[in-house]
Amino acid sequence: MFINQYSSKWISYPKPNPQADLRLFCFPHAGGNSGIYSSWAKYLPKNVEVCLIELPGHGSRLKEVAYDRLQPLVEAISSVLMPCLLETPFAFFGHSMGALISFELAIQLRKLYCKKPIHLFVSGCRAPQTFCEISPIDTLCDVGFIEQVSKYGGLPDEVLQNSEFMELILPTLRADFNLIASYTYVPELPLDCPMTIFSGLQDISINYTHLKSWQQHTKSAFTIQMFPGNHFFIRSHQHLLLALLSKILQNLVEQD
Repeated sequence: MFINQYSSKWISYPKPNPQADLRLFCFPHAGGNSGIYSSWAKYLPKNVEVCLIELPGHGSRLKEVAYDRLQPLVEAISSVLMPCLLETPFAFFGHSMGALISFELAIQLRKLYCKKPIHLFVSGCRAPQTFCEISPIDTLCDVGFIEQVSKYGGLPDEVLQNSEFMELILPTLRADFNLIASYTYVPELPLDCPMTIFSGLQDISINYTHLKSWQQHTKSAFTIQMFPGNHFFIRSHQHLLLALLSKILQNLVEQD
């Protein structure tokens, strides 16, 4: 396992496993942090090492300035990750903004290093070419901005009602939504890796067409899996998601 002082800020390993057959890199949603995946290693196959990505301005890196543009962030992550990808097969899992990051990272790794994940798991995210349909909220005043963010269901009431904490995380939230609002999809050749798309049946921000549109981004197998719940079904129905994810990962290990 490659770890140095710089990469350890970006990547954490809840259950380090240098002998793993597969590494699963997990990318958080807008305003979120790696903690949303902290328990996953307990429920996924033992021969899969769960690797959590912590972005600047999030979680343990809250005092750092968050990126508000996608391409510089992807370039930074790719340089950190590359030494970790030299020997062990890897897959990406990203939720919402994290899914967009992981997709663009897969493109970047192909361009620069001819490396690719053996599977791309996209959760709670519309296809990149449909991001232009999203109404931007990054220019709203603080009250209006927080009101719109809360509709996604990612901020618990106790957080929303804590004015001091909200003031602390507001710059990161705004940076994340600036990143999303400023994103412009640049057409690329489809990826070679299979893609599995996860979404909540009650997610009001995404429809089935948005999910189906991911298919043009892979030349390999493509699957959509729907779960009960809203945009944050990965919390409310985590057990269902992890049960399915565990089966897919085990199959990947056995096929490799």
